[in-house]
Amino acid sequence: QVQLVESGGGLVQVGGSLRLSCVASGLTFSTYSMGWFRQTPGKEREFVGGVTWGGYVTKTPNSVLGRFTISRDNAKNTVYLQMNSLKPEDTAVYYCAASRFGSEVISTTSQYDYWGQGTQVTVSS
Repeated sequence: QVQLVESGGGLVQVGGSLRLSCVASGLTFSTYSMGWFRQTPGKEREFVGGVTWGGYVTKTPNSVLGRFTISRDNAKNTVYLQMNSLKPEDTAVYYCAASRFGSEVISTTSQYDYWGQGTQVTVSS
């Protein structure tokens, strides 16, 4: 049974930082491309970062470029999302996801095979 478990969310002030973690089990983690998405009520899930199986290729969208960094540690079956200079508009539930297309950075939800339950991030002003 595949499980993705996010942690590290919480309440932070504007300009602060958080590091989200996602621990995977039940799959060969090192062969999967990993991604982070976020979602607010009434909106579609938004891609905020992706990394290929080996960690050599990453991508973040313009909305978080220079503030969010995705990385992975295959020895720990964990993917991270470092979030700096947080803004109120970063408030959302953050999800990690795993895609069998390991050699690509995947930005569309439909190409992910597994999802975590999400962790809430709230940025207060």
